[in-house]
Amino acid sequence: MEPLALRPWHDDDLPLLHRANTLEMTSHLNGPETDEQIADRHARYLRYAKSGEARMFAILLDSKPVGSVGYWRLRWKDRDVWETGWFVLPEAQGQRVAARALALLIDDVRRHPERRDSLVAFPSVDNPPSNAVCRRAGFELTASSTETFRGAELTVNEWVYDLTAPRDAA
Repeated sequence: MEPLALRPWHDDDLPLLHRANTLEMTSHLNGPETDEQIADRHARYLRYAKSGEARMFAILLDSKPVGSVGYWRLRWKDRDVWETGWFVLPEAQGQRVAARALALLIDDVRRHPERRDSLVAFPSVDNPPSNAVCRRAGFELTASSTETFRGAELTVNEWVYDLTAPRDAA
Protein backbone atom coordinates (compact mmCIF):
# COMPACT_ATOMS: atom_id res chain seq x y z
CA MET A 1 0.00 0.00 0.00
CA GLU A 2 1.40 3.39 -0.99
CA PRO A 3 2.20 5.84 1.82
CA LEU A 4 -0.59 8.32 2.55
CA ALA A 5 -0.31 11.60 4.46
CA LEU A 6 -2.22 14.81 5.10
CA ARG A 7 -0.51 18.14 4.44
CA PRO A 8 -2.02 21.46 5.50
CA TRP A 9 -3.60 23.28 2.56
CA HIS A 10 -1.31 25.81 0.88
CA ASP A 11 -1.28 28.21 -2.03
CA ASP A 12 0.01 25.64 -4.53
CA ASP A 13 -3.14 23.50 -4.03
CA LEU A 14 -5.48 25.59 -6.22
CA PRO A 15 -4.98 23.23 -9.23
CA LEU A 16 -6.24 20.36 -7.07
CA LEU A 17 -9.61 22.12 -6.67
CA HIS A 18 -9.81 22.70 -10.42
CA ARG A 19 -9.06 19.03 -11.13
CA ALA A 20 -11.89 18.01 -8.81
CA ASN A 21 -14.37 20.44 -10.39
CA THR A 22 -15.63 18.10 -13.12
CA LEU A 23 -19.12 16.78 -13.82
CA GLU A 24 -17.98 13.32 -12.72
CA MET A 25 -16.46 14.54 -9.45
CA THR A 26 -19.33 16.89 -8.54
CA SER A 27 -22.31 14.77 -9.62
CA HIS A 28 -23.26 14.21 -5.94
CA LEU A 29 -22.86 17.93 -5.14
CA ASN A 30 -25.28 19.41 -7.68
CA GLY A 31 -22.54 20.01 -10.26
CA PRO A 32 -19.35 22.01 -10.73
CA GLU A 33 -18.56 25.44 -9.38
CA THR A 34 -17.54 28.44 -11.46
CA ASP A 35 -13.87 29.42 -11.68
CA GLU A 36 -14.67 32.34 -9.37
CA GLN A 37 -16.26 30.01 -6.80
CA ILE A 38 -13.19 27.75 -6.96
CA ALA A 39 -10.89 30.75 -6.39
CA ASP A 40 -13.09 31.83 -3.44
CA ARG A 41 -12.98 28.29 -1.97
CA HIS A 42 -9.18 28.24 -2.23
CA ALA A 43 -8.92 31.66 -0.55
CA ARG A 44 -11.23 30.44 2.25
CA TYR A 45 -9.08 27.36 2.82
CA LEU A 46 -6.00 29.57 3.14
CA ARG A 47 -7.82 31.94 5.54
CA TYR A 48 -8.97 28.98 7.64
CA ALA A 49 -5.38 27.97 8.22
CA LYS A 50 -4.64 31.41 9.66
CA SER A 51 -7.86 31.88 11.66
CA GLY A 52 -8.09 28.35 13.07
CA GLU A 53 -11.82 28.11 12.30
CA ALA A 54 -11.16 25.04 10.15
CA ARG A 55 -8.35 22.70 9.13
CA MET A 56 -8.06 21.81 5.47
CA PHE A 57 -5.57 19.32 4.07
CA ALA A 58 -4.32 18.00 0.77
CA ILE A 59 -4.29 14.21 0.70
CA LEU A 60 -0.90 12.98 -0.46
CA LEU A 61 -0.53 9.49 -1.90
CA ASP A 62 3.11 8.59 -2.38
CA SER A 63 3.83 12.35 -1.94
CA LYS A 64 1.45 13.38 -4.79
CA PRO A 65 -1.73 15.42 -4.11
CA VAL A 66 -4.75 13.25 -4.94
CA GLY A 67 -7.52 14.85 -2.93
CA SER A 68 -8.60 16.97 -0.02
CA VAL A 69 -10.10 16.43 3.41
CA GLY A 70 -10.86 18.86 6.18
CA TYR A 71 -13.08 19.85 9.07
CA TRP A 72 -14.74 23.06 10.13
CA ARG A 73 -17.00 24.43 12.85
CA LEU A 74 -20.73 23.86 12.53
CA ARG A 75 -23.75 24.57 14.69
CA TRP A 76 -25.98 21.57 14.05
CA LYS A 77 -29.11 20.48 15.93
CA ASP A 78 -28.33 22.98 18.71
CA ARG A 79 -24.82 21.57 19.20
CA ASP A 80 -21.35 22.74 18.30
CA VAL A 81 -19.77 20.02 16.16
CA TRP A 82 -17.09 19.61 13.53
CA GLU A 83 -18.22 18.91 9.96
CA THR A 84 -15.98 17.01 7.56
CA GLY A 85 -15.86 16.52 3.83
CA TRP A 86 -13.42 15.09 1.29
CA PHE A 87 -12.75 14.27 -2.32
CA VAL A 88 -10.34 11.90 -4.02
CA LEU A 89 -9.38 12.28 -7.69
CA PRO A 90 -10.45 9.42 -10.02
CA GLU A 91 -6.94 8.03 -10.50
CA ALA A 92 -6.65 7.41 -6.74
CA GLN A 93 -10.15 6.06 -6.13
CA GLY A 94 -10.64 2.42 -5.22
CA GLN A 95 -7.48 2.33 -3.09
CA ARG A 96 -9.11 3.20 0.28
CA VAL A 97 -7.54 6.68 0.07
CA ALA A 98 -10.63 8.46 1.46
CA ALA A 99 -10.97 5.98 4.33
CA ARG A 100 -7.29 6.22 5.23
CA ALA A 101 -7.35 10.03 4.99
CA LEU A 102 -10.46 10.20 7.17
CA ALA A 103 -8.76 8.06 9.84
CA LEU A 104 -5.81 10.48 9.86
CA LEU A 105 -8.23 13.41 10.03
CA ILE A 106 -10.06 11.89 13.01
CA ASP A 107 -6.72 11.62 14.82
CA ASP A 108 -6.10 15.32 14.04
CA VAL A 109 -9.57 16.32 15.28
CA ARG A 110 -8.99 14.46 18.55
CA ARG A 111 -5.73 16.40 19.05
CA HIS A 112 -7.38 19.76 18.26
CA PRO A 113 -7.40 22.09 21.25
CA GLU A 114 -11.03 23.13 20.63
CA ARG A 115 -12.90 20.11 21.97
CA ARG A 116 -16.22 19.12 20.43
CA ASP A 117 -18.00 15.85 21.02
CA SER A 118 -18.94 14.97 17.42
CA LEU A 119 -17.69 14.97 13.86
CA VAL A 120 -20.46 14.95 11.24
CA ALA A 121 -20.53 14.22 7.51
CA PHE A 122 -23.30 14.75 4.97
CA PRO A 123 -22.72 12.72 1.79
CA SER A 124 -25.50 12.57 -0.77
CA VAL A 125 -27.81 9.58 -0.36
CA ASP A 126 -26.86 8.77 -3.97
CA ASN A 127 -23.13 8.54 -3.20
CA PRO A 128 -22.48 4.94 -2.10
CA PRO A 129 -18.67 5.27 -1.88
CA SER A 130 -18.75 8.25 0.52
CA ASN A 131 -21.47 6.65 2.63
CA ALA A 132 -19.37 3.48 2.81
CA VAL A 133 -16.36 5.54 3.96
CA CYS A 134 -18.46 6.95 6.80
CA ARG A 135 -19.71 3.50 7.80
CA ARG A 136 -16.23 1.95 7.77
CA ALA A 137 -14.79 4.87 9.76
CA GLY A 138 -17.22 4.25 12.59
CA PHE A 139 -19.76 7.00 11.93
CA GLU A 140 -23.38 6.28 12.84
CA LEU A 141 -26.13 7.02 10.31
CA THR A 142 -28.69 9.07 12.23
CA ALA A 143 -31.05 10.48 9.56
CA SER A 144 -31.45 11.86 6.07
CA SER A 145 -32.45 15.38 5.15
CA THR A 146 -32.95 17.56 2.10
CA GLU A 147 -31.18 20.92 1.94
CA THR A 148 -30.46 23.54 -0.70
CA PHE A 149 -26.85 23.20 -1.87
CA ARG A 150 -25.35 25.05 -4.84
CA GLY A 151 -28.79 26.36 -5.76
CA ALA A 152 -30.64 23.03 -5.88
CA GLU A 153 -32.10 20.48 -3.50
CA LEU A 154 -29.72 17.80 -2.28
CA THR A 155 -30.75 14.86 -0.10
CA VAL A 156 -27.97 13.80 2.24
CA ASN A 157 -27.37 11.20 4.89
CA GLU A 158 -26.46 12.54 8.33
CA TRP A 159 -23.51 10.60 9.75
CA VAL A 160 -22.16 11.26 13.27
CA TYR A 161 -18.82 10.15 14.74
CA ASP A 162 -18.62 10.20 18.55
CA LEU A 163 -15.33 11.86 19.45
CA THR A 164 -15.83 11.02 23.14
CA ALA A 165 -15.74 7.25 22.52
CA PRO A 166 -12.43 5.44 23.02
CA ARG A 167 -10.42 5.28 19.78
CA ASP A 168 -10.71 1.52 19.41
CA ALA A 169 -14.52 1.65 19.82
CA ALA A 170 -15.03 3.26 16.42
